[in-house]
Amino acid sequence: MSILLVTSSPRGAASHSTRIATEFAEKLVAADPSNTLVVRDLVANPLPHIDTDYATGIYTPAEARTPRQAEVVGVSDVVLDELFAADTVILATGFINFNISSTLKSWVDHISRSGKSFAYGENGPKGLVTGKKVYIVLASGGIYSEGAAVQFDHAIPYLRGVLGFLGMTNVDVIRIEGVGMGPDAVTAALAKATAKVDAVVAASRDVAAAA
Repeated sequence: MSILLVTSSPRGAASHSTRIATEFAEKLVAADPSNTLVVRDLVANPLPHIDTDYATGIYTPAEARTPRQAEVVGVSDVVLDELFAADTVILATGFINFNISSTLKSWVDHISRSGKSFAYGENGPKGLVTGKKVYIVLASGGIYSEGAAVQFDHAIPYLRGVLGFLGMTNVDVIRIEGVGMGPDAVTAALAKATAKVDAVVAASRDVAAAA
């Protein structure tokens, strides 16, 4: 199994989403040595925001692209290749202004390409990125999975929507929420997220043993 880990929190070593997602990916690899891991760190190596060269370059034949168009489309091609090669995708992000990080949004922009990751047909759009298992690891200062604040969670609905549009409908969410509510809340949130990760890893280990 090929695992793609995409991290995007600007908080570095202090990031709860990066920590849990990285531990998750490493545990999956440890559970089955045949698993491989590719890491896309969007903070250490941010993707360029889409611009005029990108918007025109993706619709220009490769041989007719300007050097700048070729450069930015080439970046997108690499990111798409990583995605298509993965069996399992782990996306890690902090909850920033009620949505995902801008670095992760750039990743979404680069993988969302007509004719590559989706196509339009007689029956409308069709996602072309199929057969993937996706985990979203989301850290938030407050509680947004339930209660009055649910309406402010634009991160999970957005990611589920765009991933589903591209064909990735098998999506689970691992929340690390309430980390802004004090040390005890942080400990509880991390423990809950770790327990969910460990359950997934245990299940994958059982599948590998039965194969």
